[in-house]
Amino acid sequence: MANKEWTAISCRVLQNCLGLKENEQVLIVADDKKKEIGEALYEAAKQLGAEALLMVMQERQKSGEEPPQTVSEAMKQADVAVCVTEHSLTHTQARKQAVAAGTRVATMPGITPDMFLEGAIAADYQQVKELTDKVTGYLTRGRQVKIVKDGCELNFSIEGRPGVPSTGVYLNPGESGNLPSGEAYIAPLEGTASGKILVDGSIAGIGKIDAPLLLTVEDGRLVSAEGPAGEKLLSMLGEQDGRLLGEFGIGTNDKARITGVVLEDEKVYGTIHVAFGSNVTFGGTVQAGVHIDLVVNQPDVYIDDVKLLDKGRMMV
Repeated sequence: MANKEWTAISCRVLQNCLGLKENEQVLIVADDKKKEIGEALYEAAKQLGAEALLMVMQERQKSGEEPPQTVSEAMKQADVAVCVTEHSLTHTQARKQAVAAGTRVATMPGITPDMFLEGAIAADYQQVKELTDKVTGYLTRGRQVKIVKDGCELNFSIEGRPGVPSTGVYLNPGESGNLPSGEAYIAPLEGTASGKILVDGSIAGIGKIDAPLLLTVEDGRLVSAEGPAGEKLLSMLGEQDGRLLGEFGIGTNDKARITGVVLEDEKVYGTIHVAFGSNVTFGGTVQAGVHIDLVVNQPDVYIDDVKLLDKGRMMV
């Protein structure tokens, strides 16, 4: 896999998105399933003159589960860390602590060879950054969110919470996010969400869904999931705080596609996503050991009195 094309893409990602410089310490964290992509990034880092280290760990059971302590410690020591894993390390204390220590961190949960060569990775990241920063501003200033689609409506408060930009460009100490990227997201105020939302894109850990999933939320908690994927989703989230609404996000990458891998799906321009579970790493209070994203195509979204999305079309 680590042929010339792979190495060239890896070099471009490390330079353009992470600003990797000669002699910087770069850590590539991979699991057994994503080892080949990890190796391509490791080879590229060496070519760029960095002090490169590749750590391969056992695959985690679910997104949001912590890596081994040795990996967590190494992430804090590096200038740059890239996490290429089947399940996401984005919402872990390991990533949060590495960022606090000044590490530039990019997470690539579930990335596939196709995604590495095509789609969202090929976006103009300056353009993505501009739109992402603009949408993040609306989230940060906003108080109330309303999502409307096919007769379903979900409302929740975001008052006092900071919007988070995932721009795909992480050049300064302590900046982090997904790659490929392009989303603005926020932690809704716990306990405020109520209503219904129709999920028709994809679900992390399940993939593209053939039939829509109707979710009912009361007092910030998922109380039912109607549809073929419902039982599996509830099982993945568990009975406890995994069922609390933890995230609301808006995709800002016009090159991203719905592939069944949520890393790319949640970045698609014209989609939104909600997640249940942990949000303590980006401004919330939920610490559940699980974080599952669900993607919705072409909704209407209102922030306070401003219509931000009209059937997926950005209005700002």
